[in-house]
Formats: sequence, C-alpha cells, structure tokens
Amino acid sequence: MIKKFVFYTRVWVTILAPFVLFLLPSDFFDKGESVCLSKMLAGMECYACGLTRATMHFIHFEFEQAWGFNKLSFIVVPLLFPLWLKAVFEAQGKQMPGLLGKLT
Repeated sequence: MIKKFVFYTRVWVTILAPFVLFLLPSDFFDKGESVCLSKMLAGMECYACGLTRATMHFIHFEFEQAWGFNKLSFIVVPLLFPLWLKAVFEAQGKQMPGLLGKLT
C-alpha cells in the first residue's frame, strides 16, 4: 500500500511540476537573497547563478530577461524537456522509445 502511494505521488509530482512552474508568475523567484553557496561563502557567482530565475522567464517566453539572468538557460531549458519526458515514462514504469530510452 505504501509502495503504491509513493509510486503515484512520484508520477503526479513528475508530471505536474512543470505545469505548476508555468502557472506561477515569471518573476516569482526574482525577489529575495541568493542561496548559492559560492555567492554566500566566496562572494563570487557560479555558472548556475540566476539559472532558476532564467528558467522561469524562459518557460514564460520572456527570452530577453532569461538571457539577462543566465545565458546558459538557452542550453539547459531545451535539454530539460526530453529529460522530463523520460522521467514521466520511468515514473509509469515504462521505457521511453528511441535513443533516450536506451540511456540509463
């Protein structure tokens, strides 16, 4: 019974997470202090600084703001879609067809 609950929770969280992020306003993560350890401890930005904010603006089609927060979002976000699709298949206990399904 617990296994079944964990399975269905995992499936629903995996499927719904991108839609919840899309429903949130694009500037939802723009406010507040940074939680990046590199920035807090060393005072320097890492390559991932601003990536969450850039991703939110990217999925809301605000590409100029996404570029301003982190240029790597234009590489990371398109790569997230096939990985999310693979996770949806795996959460259902299936293997994704094609090359991505063969990768472990």
